[in-house]
Amino acid sequence: MRGQDLKSSQFQARDGVTTALEMEVGTLSIPDWYAAREGKALINFGASAGHRQVRIRVKNGITVPDALFSPEAKQAEKLAEWKYENATAPEVDELIALLDRGVADGALGIGMIIQHTPGARREEILRVFQLAARRGVPSFAHVRSMSGTEPDSSLEAVQEVIADAAATGASLHIFHITSSGLRQTPVCLDMIAGARRRGIDVTTEAYPYTAASTSITAATFDPGWQDRLGITFKDLQWTATGGRLTEQSFQEYRRKGGLVIMHMIPEEVADLAVANPLVLISSDGLPFLTGGEHPRGAGTFARVLGHYVREKKALTLMDALRKMTLMPARRLDGYVPQMKNKGRIKAGADADLTIFDANRVIDRSTFEKPMQPSEGIVHVLVGGVFVVRDSELVGSVYPGRAIRRTPAVRN
Repeated sequence: MRGQDLKSSQFQARDGVTTALEMEVGTLSIPDWYAAREGKALINFGASAGHRQVRIRVKNGITVPDALFSPEAKQAEKLAEWKYENATAPEVDELIALLDRGVADGALGIGMIIQHTPGARREEILRVFQLAARRGVPSFAHVRSMSGTEPDSSLEAVQEVIADAAATGASLHIFHITSSGLRQTPVCLDMIAGARRRGIDVTTEAYPYTAASTSITAATFDPGWQDRLGITFKDLQWTATGGRLTEQSFQEYRRKGGLVIMHMIPEEVADLAVANPLVLISSDGLPFLTGGEHPRGAGTFARVLGHYVREKKALTLMDALRKMTLMPARRLDGYVPQMKNKGRIKAGADADLTIFDANRVIDRSTFEKPMQPSEGIVHVLVGGVFVVRDSELVGSVYPGRAIRRTPAVRN
């Protein structure tokens, strides 16, 4: 979950979330990131060391403290070097050293959003996997491309990271398989299942929607995007207004910058992934600092419980809960001891609890009105403290705690 500000946490709590981890984009300075949230968090928080953030620092000298919406991040989005330029050998060494520092400082793993850094050659990404394996931390990857066409198809992109995991022994988590795989998602899931049968530690997740979202200035929309994604201008929705784009408005917004929703995931693909026993549920929700984004930031988990479990009967209630709680906790508990007390209801476990009404839980957030809290989430406790009570937020409580690996002792 990439929404780490208070407003995003309030919507997440209303959706039943007790822990939100920024694993994809990550951060540059782990100590600063955690310090900024200590004692101010509604729900539990944690982050990875971010390859994207480190690359911005190495290539452009800019420190981006938060994922996407700080002034520094907006400045960085206008620069091409960190996105498109290959890194020299000394730059790769510097990049690896900065990521290594983040791991030593207690990062939960190493995050890579490879699609947004097309200048990162395959050898550079392999070096990141080698670091993860050497340090014994998981790697989290948004794959290099989402496309139904060769070359650079979704299939090739998933093959790249699975190959890197196999070659290095690193643990791998692949982000949002439906928006990355598109119509190739079934084959991508077959590859992941096959890799797991052969001993490769790889997992994936999905959000329960038929649209993705990203910055309109991202490399995703470089020339050829229509063929790659199988969509055109009318399939793009501007989050600030809810309106669909035209060629003219696309060019205008591409210069201006901002968030866009991409209606590109076939419904049968979303249904398949949500029900697949290997797939975790995750929101990939961005902050609500812009006044709205994608409904996944506020409604992901209630949507699974209401739409997919109760209405469509695509999976059982217990399977859905397992995908949202135990499976994410187990993905990390071999690396982060705190997670052994998450995602479970048992004596001695953390009192992070969500009480919901299975007969009426549902998402209310839409693509046109994303800032609508879910219904049917009755109580939410974080560390035994109510943050939602009787379906309303509890004010002035900040029980969220850091989820963090123990920082290494430096000489």
